[in-house]
Amino acid sequence: MDLAQISDPVERVRAFLAGASYDGEILHSDETIFTVEDASRVVGAPPEEILKSLLFLAETDAGEEWALVLMSGANRVNDKKVRRILGARKIRMGTAEAIRAFSGFEPGGVPPVGYPSQPMTLLDRDLFKYSTVWSAAGSDHDFFPISPGQLLDVTGGIAHDVKK
Repeated sequence: MDLAQISDPVERVRAFLAGASYDGEILHSDETIFTVEDASRVVGAPPEEILKSLLFLAETDAGEEWALVLMSGANRVNDKKVRRILGARKIRMGTAEAIRAFSGFEPGGVPPVGYPSQPMTLLDRDLFKYSTVWSAAGSDHDFFPISPGQLLDVTGGIAHDVKK
């Protein structure tokens, strides 16, 4: 399925997950999950089990490339570790406008999957302490549970220590 043909961001995530044999469901809340604290309250899980999906622009020999860093909501990313892992000269967080243009997702709803082409994905090793993490599903009102192992599989990512 060509995800680029699906304009609704939540439906793109749903279509990707269905194609990846994900057997859970995307849940919707009238309350926002924009921040880790919001998501923790809405989902009923501690901040450690809320997945942060952070998009970075990496300046490499091949030019600028997007990278997706997935980590526990309780942690902060270590830019130097990410830069080193990616072999980049520089990295910077994507701006809301750049993220929107690249992915079609709004900040607060950036998911780990559902991109026309999955960016290089790094999963922080701390995620594997939890049996389930809760991820945004393309909007700041939609989310889904997933095991870190399945998240690694569906993103084609690699596990690294990327936290501060």
